[in-house]
This record gives sequence, C-alpha cells and structure tokens, in this order.
Amino acid sequence: MSTDGQTHELTVAEGVDGRLDRFVARALDLSRTRVQALIADGRVTVGGAPAKKSDPAVPGTLVRVVVPPAEAVDIAAEDLPVDLVFEDDELAVVNKAAGMVVHPAPGHRSGTLVNALLWHMPDIAGVGGRLRPGIVHRLDRNTSGLLVVAKTDRAHQGLSDQLRRRKMKRLYLAAAWGHLDEATVTIDAPIGRDPRDRKRMSVLERGRAAVTRVRVRESWERADLLDVALKTGRTHQIRVHLAHLGHPVVGDDVYGLGWERGMGGPARAWAQELARRTPRQFLHAAQLAFDHPVSGERMRFAAPLPPDLAPVAAWARGRPEPA
Repeated sequence: MSTDGQTHELTVAEGVDGRLDRFVARALDLSRTRVQALIADGRVTVGGAPAKKSDPAVPGTLVRVVVPPAEAVDIAAEDLPVDLVFEDDELAVVNKAAGMVVHPAPGHRSGTLVNALLWHMPDIAGVGGRLRPGIVHRLDRNTSGLLVVAKTDRAHQGLSDQLRRRKMKRLYLAAAWGHLDEATVTIDAPIGRDPRDRKRMSVLERGRAAVTRVRVRESWERADLLDVALKTGRTHQIRVHLAHLGHPVVGDDVYGLGWERGMGGPARAWAQELARRTPRQFLHAAQLAFDHPVSGERMRFAAPLPPDLAPVAAWARGRPEPA
C-alpha cells in the first residue's frame, strides 16, 4: 500500500509490545529505516508529544504519523545493462556483475546498480531510503552474483525483517588459498573498522557480531573452492573472516595480496599461475532464498560462476574450458 502524502492515526492494541518504530513499520508497511527517519524529522507523535525511536509501543496510546510525499531522488537514472533473474510488482532479483558498485557513495555517484535500477524500475525511487532506493543487502564492488531489490515499502520491510531474523539464505562460492583443516568450519568473530586503516575491516574484540559458515566443495592443488553461508552481513565479512582464518580469498587485493608468494617448490608455480589467471577476488553470490514478502512463497535462485571466474575454476580442476 502507498502511504506517501498521508497522515495516519494508530492506536497501539493490547498485547502489542516492543519498540515504537517497529510497531509503526508493521502497521504502515514501511521499513524501519524510513520510520526512524520520520521520527527524527518530528513526524511521529505519541499522545501529541514528539516520539523517539527508542520509545516503547504502549497499549492504548494514540500514535500520529505524517508521511510526506516521496522526495525526488537526486540520483540520475542511467541506461545500464542489468541482468534481471526475476521481477514482479514487489521485488526483483538481480545477478550483479563484478565491477559495479551497488549504490552511490563518495567517488561513485554514477554507474552504480541503483542508477541502472532507476532507469529500469523508476517506481523504486524513495523505497527504503533516498540514497539506496530498493536496496535490501549489498555486494562488494568486485563480488558478482545475486541480490534482491525491493520495489515497494512493504517488500523492503518484509525482506529487511527476513535478513535481520536470518530467514534469508545467501550462499557464496569462494576460492581460498591453502586448505582448511576441517571440511566444515564456523567462524564466529566480531568485525569492525580497522583502527589503523579506515578503508579496511578487521576482526576486533569490540566489533559487531559476525558469523560465517564454510564448507569445502572442492580441494584444488593449493586452494579450496568453498561454499560460504552468511549468518550476518557485515562489510567485507567473508573476505575478513577467511583472511582471519589464514585462508584469504584468491584474487583479493586488500586482504590476501601476495599470499601465494609464500609458497615454495612446485606448489608456488601453481599458485602463481592461479593468481595470474584470477582477474578479481574469487567471490560469487551463487544462491539466494527468501519468502516472498506478500505471497509468503519460498523463492530460490541460483547463478553459476560468471564468465570471468568459470575458466579459472576449470583450470584449477585440471580441466580447462575450451577456448
């Protein structure tokens, strides 16, 4: 439902508990991010007094919410190619190419996935936030693969809730240097901004909780092809966790640069050749599953390794693909 340009009066029912922002988000099919912005702008009152995002939802309380008309998004729509795997009125699933930034940021004001989406789906403007319209979760610039985009506020709220409650399943394929000691590993290590280099993330005692599950899919000569499942979604999580484990992602020029040079003998030549053949970090979002935010249907999508990584894996297996 559209709530733009409307005033809503909500009465908190008996039995409702939790935070006010969550109550309003559910009642109006808005994302919590958008509700918190409305609260910060003074557009939400409780009993006539301005609300705070940390206020509880008290049964019997009258909550008044003023939702202004959607502002024009100051991000240019650009006619860029987008690999649409699925689309309906509520959402779209995109197979993002490596090299494309997901949303505008300093240094990347154009050429992003959001710029492309605004061209192909202009109605997403304002959904979930003006600078990241439609975006529910992200992929690093040099990571390829699947992500879901919300086309309505109710879809954004529903998908974001699934992400937060870990009902959205995301499986990545990653090539990592060396061999894991066990076939399956759970990495539970908090991640935060590296205090010595603000462009990097690192495992920090005071970081945010981060959990990654890893399973060896294939064992190559001096690297493993891994299935990696995210339980949380921190910035650079897979790359940081695998590097912390001592097995950085092949081709990762931030967390694994030059790792192969530490090998000796014949293994070093193989590793150097793998590094030479790998054009970017070997990380691909291969599978995505979630419940449709309106119908409730479980949806599953898969994307094979893209053309820049598939030949690398074939060579590493000893079965190079034909030219």
